[in-house]
Amino acid sequence: MSSKLPSLSEVLLAFSSYIKDERQLSEHTHKNYLADVQQFFAFLKTQGKEKIADIHVDTVRQYLADLLKEKQASSVARKLATLRTFFRYCQRRGWMQENPAKEVATPRIPKRIPKFLTVDEMMLLLDVPDNLTPMGSRDRAILELFYSSGIRVSELVGLNIANIDLSERSLRVLGKGKKERIVPVGQKAADALHLYFEKRSAFTSDRDFKAVFLNRQGGRLSVRSVERMLFKYLKRSGIQKSVTPHVLRHTFATHLLGAGADMRGIQELLGHSSLSTTQKYTHVGIDQMIEVYDKSHPKA
Repeated sequence: MSSKLPSLSEVLLAFSSYIKDERQLSEHTHKNYLADVQQFFAFLKTQGKEKIADIHVDTVRQYLADLLKEKQASSVARKLATLRTFFRYCQRRGWMQENPAKEVATPRIPKRIPKFLTVDEMMLLLDVPDNLTPMGSRDRAILELFYSSGIRVSELVGLNIANIDLSERSLRVLGKGKKERIVPVGQKAADALHLYFEKRSAFTSDRDFKAVFLNRQGGRLSVRSVERMLFKYLKRSGIQKSVTPHVLRHTFATHLLGAGADMRGIQELLGHSSLSTTQKYTHVGIDQMIEVYDKSHPKA
């Protein structure tokens, strides 16, 4: 271990540079990592600990126990994962001999079945926007694209004109970790996009503006605006469910799985790095699974 240890503020600055420049984490993840470490440092000060050398296994366990009094297990588990990354970095720099979070158990997270809309509910929602207006055609294209491609809301608002190929019915999407993937688009979504592009000039006079989805002022649509738009149409549709853009992503995957799609294929479409993440969608009704089995299995 290094003879002269840096202060906590110096360690935080070095870690910030590491995850941004070397790990090249997204701005959102970078911000969350720093917030997690800063929160841990604030706890250390309440315990009278002001040096890296003061951190031990019991310190981390006490911190997590305090967090679990106020936060959900999933949130605490994420913070623990951040600390493990942080401590590994400190080990590599020679500031720690052991990772004090290595032997700390991750809080058990109750498994929750993702929410999703039924096919009838999804069709009802898609029919609400008025295609005859520029705003309605934009919103219809957004909803069709969510259901057709399963992309994240951050990926949708980040789409540029150059990312869409209507002739090939495909999108080039920049996902988590800046990973790029090609996503196919259904004919109905392609038609909705085509109609929106015909009316897009109502939002901006700048034909070269690269964002696909625009707000009333002609700027790029925000995630919050999409969430508000979805809430508006849900209310109009009469669907009595709490639905977010992520629920539409679950709906896309659930309906594909129910129709007999391969789990690995769904994983690629969603941009999941791990199959275990995609396996959350195996809650499809048993009647649907039996029907797919009867149609597909050679020994059925």
